[in-house]
Amino acid sequence: MSWPDQFAARYDEWSAPMTQDVPFYVSLAVDTPGPLVELAVGTGRVAIPVALATGRTVIGIDSSPTMLAQGRAAAREAGVPLELREGDMRDLELEEPAGLIYCPYRALLHVPTWADRRRLFERVARSLRPGGRFGWNVFVFDHQVAARLDGRLNQDAPVPHWVSYDIPDNRIDLRLEDGSTSSLWWATKNEWLGLLDVAGLELEALYGNFDRSPLTEESREYVFVAVRPQEDHGNA
Repeated sequence: MSWPDQFAARYDEWSAPMTQDVPFYVSLAVDTPGPLVELAVGTGRVAIPVALATGRTVIGIDSSPTMLAQGRAAAREAGVPLELREGDMRDLELEEPAGLIYCPYRALLHVPTWADRRRLFERVARSLRPGGRFGWNVFVFDHQVAARLDGRLNQDAPVPHWVSYDIPDNRIDLRLEDGSTSSLWWATKNEWLGLLDVAGLELEALYGNFDRSPLTEESREYVFVAVRPQEDHGNA
């Protein structure tokens, strides 16, 4: 689940092109009362702007000690309150139900199996207050893109890396020049909706981009917002 240290050390470079998601998650946080929790918080790239915009402490959970150390330093520099915790998001447990739990930058794709994802979604549902929201984004898998990129070195990325696809396993391996590898496991729209169903969460919105535009055949991003119903369905 944790990024290798070689990826963690270069995460800020790696994530530099991703900027559109920050205003989206900030808007969710501003509109949602109650505790704020970011899964796979990393270096605080999203959590720090959320804390600045809301004036509230963001609880951030990540399994990488290296990235958490960077996040603590960045939070001190920005002068914002982040409560960063080392842990596996599949084991999510909070002292107080959250108003918003969110997981940016496709980080849920690091969770490899259906069973792992179901466990995570059920933990999220139990950790939200009634009416609380869960937001996340993942890419839309495209076979044509996979065929074009498979086995090739992406030299245009901020951090050059090789990309390889294992179609039967729904897995993408990202390999740095030093051999360090991190993997992602993609899922379909209906698989994500099925996870909401088994966890007792309800879909509030599904967008095709962070500007809240509708999902279309041309969309390359799923942007989900789910809600724990006001009526308790047994996830407490």
